[in-house]
Amino acid sequence: MTRGKGCGHCLGSHTGERPCLATATTKARAWLLVEHPGPWPENVTGLPASDPVAGTVRAAKKAGVRPQLIRRPGRRRGTPPIQVYAAYSRGGEVRLEGRELADPAELAALDLAALAAGRSPGLGEPVAEPVLLVCTHGRHNACCARTGAPLARGLAARFDPLVWETTHVGGDRFAANLVCLPHGFSYGDLGETEAVRAVDAYLRGEVVLDRLRGRAGIPEPAQAAEHFARAHTGVLGVDEVTVESVTGTSRYEAVVLARQSRYRVTVEAVEQSDPCGPDCGENLRTHVVRELTLLNEAALV
Repeated sequence: MTRGKGCGHCLGSHTGERPCLATATTKARAWLLVEHPGPWPENVTGLPASDPVAGTVRAAKKAGVRPQLIRRPGRRRGTPPIQVYAAYSRGGEVRLEGRELADPAELAALDLAALAAGRSPGLGEPVAEPVLLVCTHGRHNACCARTGAPLARGLAARFDPLVWETTHVGGDRFAANLVCLPHGFSYGDLGETEAVRAVDAYLRGEVVLDRLRGRAGIPEPAQAAEHFARAHTGVLGVDEVTVESVTGTSRYEAVVLARQSRYRVTVEAVEQSDPCGPDCGENLRTHVVRELTLLNEAALV
């Protein structure tokens, strides 16, 4: 896909025709969100050295923390204070803390290694309310700005101050994209109706399976296994389903705990046939369930 340009899939956005399950970014368990009005470079690590947050963004990436630049939809202050959040989204160990910094130089005091390991980086007190990120990173891909910016404004009208525009979250072909922190649940191919449904569910501690890309920070087969276990059991609580293990290289076998029941879920990656048009060069795989078994009982699927 050509960076900074759109792709054919945008013309068909919000149809739900492209399977997007198990497509959340696998490399994001720890997150550092830094308010930045823009302009945003194609890659966040491309900020000029003169930018006061550039050093921290690069240090976060090096430490294994996902740096995201954020800004309020339609309200972009260009000078400090700046809002900063630190989130960790692994299993039952989720955490979110944040505060305003009077000087971006204070970012240098954060313990990024601690954040990468799931501990407090020393940013501040825990934040009780979630953070909702909508990708509007037009310089990375025009579709994200074209579909993401209106979605961010629409969600902000309902859920302000939880909503932030953000840089690339992965999966341009699924624009508009939404990430719900601290748990890291990602949704794609969203119109406002689907996004509101997803946010309402998250605020009551649940997910919806429609347009759910998966949980960031875990391998794609694990995301698929969690999805199919939720679909089979109807267990939608954000903390009620855990992927305990994944083995295999072609077909993958996962052990999933849903409330008090343990399942063996076998999933397989398969190729899609031009789901977003022949000009899209991104990964065209999806996952299908081959078997779902309640352990120590007969096969259920």
